[in-house]
Amino acid sequence: MTGVWLDQQRAVRQAPEGQRAGIREAYLRRSRGDYLASIGARVDSALQTQTPFVEHLVHFWANHFAVSVDKLLVIGLAGAFEADAIRPHVTGRFEDMLVAVAKHPAMLLYLDQAQSIGPNSQVGSRSQARLQRARGLNENLAREILELHTLGVKGGYQQDDVTELARALTGWTLPDDRPDAGAPGSSSRFVAALHEPGARRVTGRLYPEAGEEQALAILRDLAAAPATARHIATKLARHFVADEPPPDLVQRLEDAFLRSGGHLPTVYRALVTADPAWDPQFTKFRTPWEWAIASLRALDTQALAPTQASSLMTQLGQPVWRPGSPAGFGDTAASWAAPDALLRRVEASQRLARQAGANVDARALGARILPGAMGEATDRSISLAESGEQALTLLLVSPEFLRR
Repeated sequence: MTGVWLDQQRAVRQAPEGQRAGIREAYLRRSRGDYLASIGARVDSALQTQTPFVEHLVHFWANHFAVSVDKLLVIGLAGAFEADAIRPHVTGRFEDMLVAVAKHPAMLLYLDQAQSIGPNSQVGSRSQARLQRARGLNENLAREILELHTLGVKGGYQQDDVTELARALTGWTLPDDRPDAGAPGSSSRFVAALHEPGARRVTGRLYPEAGEEQALAILRDLAAAPATARHIATKLARHFVADEPPPDLVQRLEDAFLRSGGHLPTVYRALVTADPAWDPQFTKFRTPWEWAIASLRALDTQALAPTQASSLMTQLGQPVWRPGSPAGFGDTAASWAAPDALLRRVEASQRLARQAGANVDARALGARILPGAMGEATDRSISLAESGEQALTLLLVSPEFLRR
């Protein structure tokens, strides 16, 4: 999909001015098709996977490093972002995922890094001389790296750190098809003429001028910072265990992160072997995505048409790759348990039950998918249902199935 974007860039650059708008519109139409196809592939992968925990981790990290197709130029790249920047690094090191995310065209476009120019760079200085005004330094990517991706909002950074990181990131821009654009297929390129010269001080550490390596050095240090370990540990514990995660669990994950240098499988191992991860007192209200995938897997659905998958997630209030902000979708019950949200699940479960047909025994299915967890009240309501369809609907919206 990145190749499609490059083709569009080449076509726009080579076309007469009057034809460029039409080329862009054609690209957006094709990108919408790519977006739907990527949603279908994402859902099918979740339904068919033999490693559901790893698949769940892909979704967790894609939400941690969120992009949104509300910015239209991202629409054809969101699927590639998850496939290229997130998925390959889920069982690797956090540092590598952070760098891949920061350099991916989807993130560069979403957070306007592609427009960021060092005021004293070669390009910035020429612009100042020609237009009598400075070309802009954009701080969006730098701010979200510090606030959302690494240290966290209480991680101890200051506004000066945001500005200094933004200066270090200048020069990182979108890939190109021209001969001087870098390696074919690269996710981004570094253009020295856009880079703000000089040393940078970020979170108290001085980074000498080193071109592209300057920003990479900062990202490596941010990835290894204790505040980052605490931020990631808290988010993982909140996502997998409880909205208010036990402090001892957060500390356990933080220690694993720091001890291993951000080796994610080590952190996951610390999570799944911790007692709170299996304690029945801790439950999580399923997000719409989790609930939809769990429902479809329970019904042995192997695939879903892309348009149907997209419509289902939009109806449930969690459209794929379309959060309302770079912070991603909410990860607590308060985000998803409102009455209107529950009504949407009832309506969706009725449709799924109707499609499943009358041959599904809801009580037998409940015993299989909720072994030892289905309460008396749920069992009784299912047994008293007027039809198989109604019984299956009641199972899918039961308190036990709404939680994991």
